[in-house]
Order: sequence, then structure tokens, then C-alpha cells
Amino acid sequence: MSKSLTIGQVAAATGVSAHTLRYYEQAGLLRAVGRTDAGHRLYSPADLDWLQFVMRLKATGMPIASIKAFSELRAQGDSTYGARREMLTGHRDAVLAHIAELQANLAAIVDKIGWYESAAKNTARNATRHDDSFQPHQQENDPSWIPESTPRKQTRTVTRRAGKS
Repeated sequence: MSKSLTIGQVAAATGVSAHTLRYYEQAGLLRAVGRTDAGHRLYSPADLDWLQFVMRLKATGMPIASIKAFSELRAQGDSTYGARREMLTGHRDAVLAHIAELQANLAAIVDKIGWYESAAKNTARNATRHDDSFQPHQQENDPSWIPESTPRKQTRTVTRRAGKS
């Protein structure tokens, strides 16, 4: 017989708080778990496996409502294999698209780092003693500069109060 785990043990093992575990059960993400005679929750290894899968779905961006729908299909049994596979296929495709977007954004960041490293080396090589080479519009040399997105310079009017200088 496999050993049951208390809510505290599951919380410690998964990093999910006891409060969140109770919420997941109440929201229908976890089926009702076993209870002791005193009413304390006891989680089976199967409950722990399912919880870990729920956490993976959540970590990959599946909304709680979709996880709940998947959990409800799971509770209906083997006849819902096709529907569950379709849900997971759609979620997988969304995760892959998000990964591709993240990779494209990361590549742009890596390119920008390279640009700044190159610019810093060129600046260091071309530096003069008195900063004679300063050009106020150097951002034009930066290929990713987008003038429309720059914050406008705010002007502040300073007034002198009587008695203060």
C-alpha cells in the first residue's frame, strides 16, 4: 500500500501552499482527496502526480478555467481521451508559439547587447581628452532607435517662494 501525504507534506514537496491546495480542490482542479476520521486531507501518490501536471499546465500559461475543463474531462473517464488530447494539442501549439516569440525577442536582445559592446569599444578607441567628439544626436547611429517612443522632455517651472532662496 502506498503512503498517503498530508496537506503540509504535499505543500512542502511541491512548493504550493496549503491554501492554494485547498483552493485548487475547491475550484475543481483537484478531485476531492481522501480524509482522515478527523477530516484532514490525505493525498495519494496519484493525487500528487496530477497536482504536478496541473502545475505544469499553469506554468505554461494554461488559464485556470481551461485546467478546470481538462480536469472535468479527466473525471469523466476514458471516453474523453480524444477531447483531452485536443486540448493538450492546442495548448502545446500555444506554448510553442510563445517559445518562438520569446526566442525572437531574446535574439533581438542579444543583437542589441552586441551592438552596445561594439559601440562601447569604438567609443573607447575614439575617445578624446576633452570630450570634443560629443554629438547630441548619437541615437541616430543606433539602428533600433525609435524616436516616437522616446519620452518627451518635461519642463518644470520653478518659482521662488517668498522668504526662501
